Amino acid sequence: MSEHKSGHASVTERVADGLDLWGRLRDARGDITVFADRREAGRRLAQLLATSQFDDPLVIALPRGGVPVAFEVAAALDAPLDILVVRKLGVPWQPELGMGAVGEGGVRTFNASVIAAAGLTDADVNEVIAREETEMAQRVQRYRRARPREPVTGRTVILVDDGLATGFTARAAVDFLRREKARRIVVAVPLAPAETIAEMAELVDEVVCLEAPRGFSAVGQFYRDFTQVSDQDVADLLALSDAHGVTENVNILIDKCRLEDNLTVPDGVRGVGSGKR
Repeated sequence: MSEHKSGHASVTERVADGLDLWGRLRDARGDITVFADRREAGRRLAQLLATSQFDDPLVIALPRGGVPVAFEVAAALDAPLDILVVRKLGVPWQPELGMGAVGEGGVRTFNASVIAAAGLTDADVNEVIAREETEMAQRVQRYRRARPREPVTGRTVILVDDGLATGFTARAAVDFLRREKARRIVVAVPLAPAETIAEMAELVDEVVCLEAPRGFSAVGQFYRDFTQVSDQDVADLLALSDAHGVTENVNILIDKCRLEDNLTVPDGVRGVGSGKR
């Protein structure tokens, strides 16, 4: 593991060196490391984060892709999991090309150079903003439902995504966390290009990244399974994370078969039983 200083933040990377120490799969092209899926990436990222001490951490995922990764991180750190909905602003005729982002709390960030190069007018940009802010509000409702937002003020926030490309979505999230007076902000991702890591390190207290691969073009190229995460997946993982409760090892004897596993009783549940009807 190596740690580099950039601006006021530390940048922590772990790069597999020769042998595949983390059990990841090697791409057929040779030197590009790929993850099996987001959950596997989250477990590897959690192992690296677990080597540090975090005071009262809160794990915040950028949905949708960041939620399976963050779920594993929150479970490993025994920390609460929350989300922060941010929407990329795509150039109208090339949506994958980001010209900025909007986030909860009225946060907006823009890439002036992309807007200028694309020849976009204020009307063009405002139309995209209106559409994405409407979609953002709808997603907040679908994901959170009646779930209150975790308080951020005075806490160490670990902001997690499944990877960074330009980092504009994460920057909008960081702006929100600064406004909410998070005490410390750590951006944690499985992978990102080196230039994005350096730029992010100027904005936050620490960047934790497993891989900074060469030849980066899209996050999905470094996953075997990059299936789109659904809204229901997000809601289910948040609910599962909330049900951390108390875990005990139990033995269940059924006829001559003994089952042994961990039983988790969610907080607030008074008892578990069964009966004949």
